[in-house]
Amino acid sequence: MTKHQQRVSSVYHFFDNKDTVLGFRKLLDCAMDTQNMVIYQEAIALTDWKEQHQDQTEEFIEKSKALLQKIEQVSVSEYPIEKSVLRASNISKSYGSNRFSLGPVSLEINKGQVYGLVGENGNGKTTLLRILAKEISYNQGQLQYSFNEEPKNEYDLRTKLVYIPQRTAKWYGSLKDNLKFVLANYGVSPEENETRTLMMIARLGLWNYKHLKWSELSSGYKMRFELARTLLRKPEILLLDEPLANLDVVAQQVILEDLKAIANSVNNPIALILSSQQLYEVEKVSDKVIFLKNGQYKDNSDLKNDEENHLIIEIDTPTSREELLEVFKALQLEKLNFNGGVYVAYFSVKTEFYDVMAALGNAKTDIVYIRNISSSTRRFFVS
Repeated sequence: MTKHQQRVSSVYHFFDNKDTVLGFRKLLDCAMDTQNMVIYQEAIALTDWKEQHQDQTEEFIEKSKALLQKIEQVSVSEYPIEKSVLRASNISKSYGSNRFSLGPVSLEINKGQVYGLVGENGNGKTTLLRILAKEISYNQGQLQYSFNEEPKNEYDLRTKLVYIPQRTAKWYGSLKDNLKFVLANYGVSPEENETRTLMMIARLGLWNYKHLKWSELSSGYKMRFELARTLLRKPEILLLDEPLANLDVVAQQVILEDLKAIANSVNNPIALILSSQQLYEVEKVSDKVIFLKNGQYKDNSDLKNDEENHLIIEIDTPTSREELLEVFKALQLEKLNFNGGVYVAYFSVKTEFYDVMAALGNAKTDIVYIRNISSSTRRFFVS
């Protein structure tokens, strides 16, 4: 079974379980992989029907499965993702004596991978992204790109290597017209332009907003527009600076799921690096997480390879320190810190997380939340 067929097969399960929201987004991913304009047009028509018949779930599932059957029959060429598309070796950037210094940073990313870039404000995330985007220079190190074809000029480079800043420029006219203008610059025929634009609008959840102007969109939908505009150009490397800023919790999760799915396209995978303050959400979708503090670099593989890892647990509880110490008396607690309104408990590597959970449960401790951060870059924040 090909990767395309596996993806299609997984979508059936979503509809079988009546998870139509995520199922439909994944159906559109499969449709986009076909690069077949007839499939695109049927997916667009189904999107329009869905928006007009939101209470007809059973019929929508039937129509979706019928389209899936057609998508499954299309032969989709798979892009090889073993080769790295970006490689940075010991990159460093200094702004002079006693001022901010970044690095050295080394990283390698393949297409289809998602890298999360986390750290407190002012620790170099935007600087690193702009270096990787070739927007600013660096003092030392090497930066290599391996695109499908060598860029012919600066415009071609900016098609393959795209950086989207946190604050994007204002645009004029309707959302749809702006997206069509992007493809017109690449010489796409009017009919195909309309189809590809509407397909991207459908995939990024912009269907009911396509005739709106910049001033009529929330910041979250402005970011979705920027993603749509970028993805129409079929970039190979996409660098996003704080794409989750100004989004509510649900919108953050949806956009991250969308970014992961888009990066994992069968025939047009993208190498994606995104910076964010939303640590846990980013860790869920990232193949690797890069942590910057005072310009210094670590990543979560440092944790996985550390045989001396402690069990580190973050606990939000109204319980006092003395009461917690009593609860953990029988466990190998090494220290208990109070950090940012929550406790961070460090146990011996021999202690298991379920033992801690059991001790808290047996003591009937009131818990707001508890999380094992032993393999999370969160432990760098609280160290």
